[in-house]
Amino acid sequence: MLRDPILASRIEGGQPVPLLVWRADGPLRAVSSGPLGGGVGVRRWVLNATVPMSYDRDDPAAHLAALAADLALDGPGVGLLTGVDVTEVVARTDSGVRAWVTVGLGTPVPAAAPAAGALTQRVGTVNIVVYVPARLADSALVNAVATATEAKTQAIGELGLPGTGTPTDAVTVLCPVDGPDAAYGGPRSTWGAPLARAVHAAVRAGGERPVVPWSDRLTG
Repeated sequence: MLRDPILASRIEGGQPVPLLVWRADGPLRAVSSGPLGGGVGVRRWVLNATVPMSYDRDDPAAHLAALAADLALDGPGVGLLTGVDVTEVVARTDSGVRAWVTVGLGTPVPAAAPAAGALTQRVGTVNIVVYVPARLADSALVNAVATATEAKTQAIGELGLPGTGTPTDAVTVLCPVDGPDAAYGGPRSTWGAPLARAVHAAVRAGGERPVVPWSDRLTG
């Protein structure tokens, strides 16, 4: 089981900067596109850390590993970064599937937009963390990432924004290590359907309220 996230903080530039920490009761199967702990494997925790919109470190995995060590997070985990205040996390539950989303949609871009100028706008980040209470096969884990992404894109479209996401969005899906494999994670599957609904509801709710980048809070 993945517990509700705990709010922690670190001091940078003399200011407290927030982090969200999810701890599991035991090892979980996971798939993630995060800079730390990405790929498919067993993970024990998830960290979502606020950073300034000007963040330009070229070693995000090492940075996240250092933050995890400061928090005494043991074993393998997943690390995510975002320019928004993670205290604004939105949680939704549907049929046992739990989704937590931090939503930064300053300027979403179409996935197939021309490269020129696509990264010069204030794009923000949407980080999605999902717990499914049934063991998913590797193929279903990958399919669940696609389903979460489709649900996010649906919500962005309903918000009237002309994009599919931001270039730095990340998705993490976790599930138990034991039990029979659920073979499918698509949007009409047993677990993919509630996953899609939970992610869609969370992204939609997060996108409907103004989100101030953390760096703006410090200077505002």
